[in-house]
Amino acid sequence: MPIADRRSGALTSPERFRLEEAVRKAELTSRVEFSVFLGAADGPPRAYAVRLHETLKTPSRTVLVFVDPVAGALEVVTGGDVRRTLTDQEVGLAVQEMLGSFAEQDLVGGLIRGIGLLAEHARS
Repeated sequence: MPIADRRSGALTSPERFRLEEAVRKAELTSRVEFSVFLGAADGPPRAYAVRLHETLKTPSRTVLVFVDPVAGALEVVTGGDVRRTLTDQEVGLAVQEMLGSFAEQDLVGGLIRGIGLLAEHARS
């Protein structure tokens, strides 16, 4: 599940392409898997993001970026192996970058920049 868009106003084809390209580049750069989920949380956003992360094929090697644009929720969940090279502080910097872009109504651009930052910091 590289990108799951469960919103009513789905990503356009060009937006999806840009985001998928960013995920591929991030995975090549960092040797970490990335997954993006856009949609409403079923319950508290953090708990829901953690549950989603646990369903992934290799959660220990994966970074999940969960965004609920309507509720204004953003959660980044990192697997155990990823946390060896990606610190909470580095995740926080990427989150701030994404939130800044989201505030300017640039969801896809914010995700692309945030995923890029996460990948750079996660390089082993």
